[in-house]
Amino acid sequence: MIHSKTLGSRLFDGFNITILVLISLLTLFPILHTVAVSFSNPAVAGSGTITVLPKGLSFNAYARVLDDKQFFISLWVSLERIALTLILGTAVTYLAAFPFSRETRDFRMRNIYLWILLIVSSFNGGIIPGYMNAKNLGLLDNFWILILPYLFNFGNILLVFNFWRNLPRELDDCSNIDGAGPWVKLTHIYFPLSLPVLATISLFTIVNTWNEYFQAIVFINDPHLMPLQTYLQQIVVTIDPTRPQDIGEGGVLSEVSNQTLNAAKISLTMLPILFIYPFLQRFFIHGITLGSVKE
Repeated sequence: MIHSKTLGSRLFDGFNITILVLISLLTLFPILHTVAVSFSNPAVAGSGTITVLPKGLSFNAYARVLDDKQFFISLWVSLERIALTLILGTAVTYLAAFPFSRETRDFRMRNIYLWILLIVSSFNGGIIPGYMNAKNLGLLDNFWILILPYLFNFGNILLVFNFWRNLPRELDDCSNIDGAGPWVKLTHIYFPLSLPVLATISLFTIVNTWNEYFQAIVFINDPHLMPLQTYLQQIVVTIDPTRPQDIGEGGVLSEVSNQTLNAAKISLTMLPILFIYPFLQRFFIHGITLGSVKE
């Protein structure tokens, strides 16, 4: 039965729509402004008069970023890093979450292990102990130093764990009656039902891995192992247009500036996430909320 809305309901809906539109515009403005600065003339970009449209259209900032082989080498390193972290990290999360989703009668030490992992994941040993540990393990200037620290994510494990805890208990009972073991349950029962939450943690992994740059600064010296984010970050840090050698490499000051280079860097690094997010967004809300309410 359809009820007609009262004047108060319509005013309330209009107020909500107005607020959401304003929030959307405020969120979109920095993105459009950054893109506009990246395509603007460096002299105009430094004046602070650009809003959401470029002034003095120029592609020199993008040409400076793209016009060397190191950019594509770093891009390939980032893609490899994301692929391996996504595959291995999802497997670790999936396998670790399964025993924690069991009842205490099946896994007596479950709560103790959960508390241990919670405490360990809440503290960081620091850069110097991490560097010494990586050196002792032979991981300096090693591609795996960019992957191994991010395979175990306790937050993702809790997300999958809560997702499974919300599934009907009858699934376990029926599978036990049919003689299904843990591996059969993982591959044939839980995996098809876990696609929403797996898509959610995949989105988290992709975004975090793509945006991470500090790990390579500390542990990587080989430019052939440098991720794209680290490479683009160092472009802005190392180029000084007032020095003759940097003018020869980066172009004259009138063609490119640190401000336009920084805007081009940010714009380029947004593109992969903007392409990937729409495909995973439909799983996001379902995967993040299922398991949050207990009956």
